Amino acid sequence: MTSLKHRLAQVFGWWNSATLNTQFYIWRFGEKVGEDEFGNIYYRKRGPDPALGFERRWVIYAGVTEGSMTPPGWYGWLHHTVDVPPTAETYHARAWELPHLPNMTGTPQAWRPPGSTLRDNARPPATGDYDAWTPN
Repeated sequence: MTSLKHRLAQVFGWWNSATLNTQFYIWRFGEKVGEDEFGNIYYRKRGPDPALGFERRWVIYAGVTEGSMTPPGWYGWLHHTVDVPPTAETYHARAWELPHLPNMTGTPQAWRPPGSTLRDNARPPATGDYDAWTPN
């Protein structure tokens, strides 16, 4: 049953890996450039795209399609900020650089600032720093 579910997701769901059309496009025109620590696979089209005038680049996410799962080095390559993919350079993160984190908005791990009604599932007590408005 999971095999059937996986096949249906490939045909109808673009949000969970590549569809059959995307797989065909990769087979026909794609060239694998590399893979990141999350398992995302990066591709480019062989030669410049006639419609764009420059090289087409894309990513197939491992699991659910989430743009924040693209590490900074690969993000720069995808958006043509840098010409060299991270697999072709010898970049090492500095000691002060934090590891990449995905966007946690909408999850239990989301950051809740002090005073948020969602923090600790309790509303902060009123401090008495205001006077309630009363009509004349």
